[in-house]
Parts: sequence; C-alpha cells; structure tokens
Amino acid sequence: MEHTANKKIRKGSLEKRAKIMAAARELFLSDGFDRTSVDAIAATAGVSKRTVYDYYGDKQSLLLAVVEETSWAVLDMIKQGIADHLTEFENLEEALILFCQQFVASAQGSSDYSALIRLVMMESANLPASFLEKLDRSTEEGLIQRFTELGQAGLLDVRDPVMATKHFAALTFLLVFDQPKQADWEEEQTKRILTEGVRVFLCAYGKRTA
Repeated sequence: MEHTANKKIRKGSLEKRAKIMAAARELFLSDGFDRTSVDAIAATAGVSKRTVYDYYGDKQSLLLAVVEETSWAVLDMIKQGIADHLTEFENLEEALILFCQQFVASAQGSSDYSALIRLVMMESANLPASFLEKLDRSTEEGLIQRFTELGQAGLLDVRDPVMATKHFAALTFLLVFDQPKQADWEEEQTKRILTEGVRVFLCAYGKRTA
C-alpha cells in the first residue's frame, strides 16, 4: 500500500509540473514574462499558486526551466542529425550538407524550436548571461565533440573545435534561419545556402593537403 501511495504522489507531482510548465510556456509566449502573473500560471495549470512556488521557487526560475526544457527538443534534433549523417559516411562535404538539411527541416517544423527562439529573443533581459552561455554551449556540445573526433581522424583541421562549431553554425543553418520569411522561399534556395556554407567551412577547416 505504501509503495502504491508513493507512486501516486510521484505521478501526481510529474503531472502537476508538466501542467505548470505548459501553462507558463503558453503565457510567456502570448503575454510576455513581465505581464504574466503567477496567479495566471496557476489558474491555467489548474493548480494553486502555492504549488507553483513550491515547485519552482519564483517566476524567473520557472522561465529558466521553460527555456531549458524547450531546448531539449533542439538538442535531440542535433543528436539525431549527427547519428544519421556524421557518424558513418563516405564524403564529408555531403554528410555535413545532409546534416544541415535534416536539422533545418526538423527545426522549421518544430514548435519547440520556434518557441525557444521567441523566448530567448523576447526575454533576454530576464535571462542571466551565464544561463544563455550555458544554453549555447549545451546546443553546441554534440558538434564540438564530433568535430574534435573528425580532427583526430585527420578529416578536419580544427585547432579550436568550439570556434569551428560556431563558424559552421553561422555559415549554414543559422544563416538560413536569419533569412526573411518569404511565401515563395524554395527548398532549393535553402540547399544552396547550406551547400555553399559547408564548402566555405571546409575551405577553412578541411583536411590540409601537402
């Protein structure tokens, strides 16, 4: 009986946390951090205000938790792309292009990615610089590790894998995301940006030949 009761408590806690997170994310995106009250989050989640404070401490801690949780989906996209295209391949240029194409397609179709970008842009003043730096690093870690490994294998010349990762992102998928949205934007245009970006990256970081 005691074990069953504990399971119910834990399950209930997880359900309440999920409801609070969903309500906070919805209200932060629609109304903004400053205009969103803990009362409104509690009402939307169907819990007491005390429960929100008990689980998250304060409103800013809840914002950090929402942004962090939303970033997990982006991390999964990157990990999946690395597993699908950058683990085993015959041509590095082609593999990098395929990785970028998959990540762009996944991100553009993801409510989590768009929510993450909006939250970071809208609430940068309410997000500590140290938190944003940690967030950036966590999203880059997979590529940093893979570029380090490719350097050790002699396929890339990367003296600074962290900087190489930042350059790679800036030249490829971040450049695509920065393009103004257009109704007639075609997949071929995205592929051209990614392809040229990968080629520029390899000009700087590709294997040196004598």
